[in-house]
Amino acid sequence: MAQLTYTGIVSLDGYTADREGNFSWSAPDEEVHAFVNDLERNVGTYLFGRRMYEVMSVWETMDTDSEPSVIKDYAGIWQAADKIVYSTSLTEASTARTRIESTFSPEAVRQLKESSSREIGVGGATLAASALSAGLVDECRLFINPVVVGGGTPYLPDGFGLRLELLEERRFGNGVVYLRYRALP
Repeated sequence: MAQLTYTGIVSLDGYTADREGNFSWSAPDEEVHAFVNDLERNVGTYLFGRRMYEVMSVWETMDTDSEPSVIKDYAGIWQAADKIVYSTSLTEASTARTRIESTFSPEAVRQLKESSSREIGVGGATLAASALSAGLVDECRLFINPVVVGGGTPYLPDGFGLRLELLEERRFGNGVVYLRYRALP
């Protein structure tokens, strides 16, 4: 059975993007990016909402020839994974290995977890909120950046409660702190 993980790069005050939707402050340096790559290497399927999919789809066609090795590596990781995009407005995918679903079905995700041998990653705070509410998320992984943005898109939905067990922590040279938690029943 596969684990469903929710990984996010967040501000110290818990946001994945500021009020204007800006997340440029979250760009990882090479040390953090290499660590993220090692985590993501285990993902066989990504679950995305439309907005996160549109942001991430750049990895499909990005010219990585002049990019650092961590960028080339991540592009390959992303392209090798299957993607399921939940959207009421998209009718076809712009990337390979991608299918569009009009609605998020917790039961279908449970079946995917049962039939998959590789990790499943959920991307995007809105879709992750649905997966969290359905009790599907096994681990939350946060990369906390040393910046306060004062509002925006929260990593966790308002009013949602969840008990967590700390499994791992790591501090990076740029001040980013990685925290990995298991969701408890």
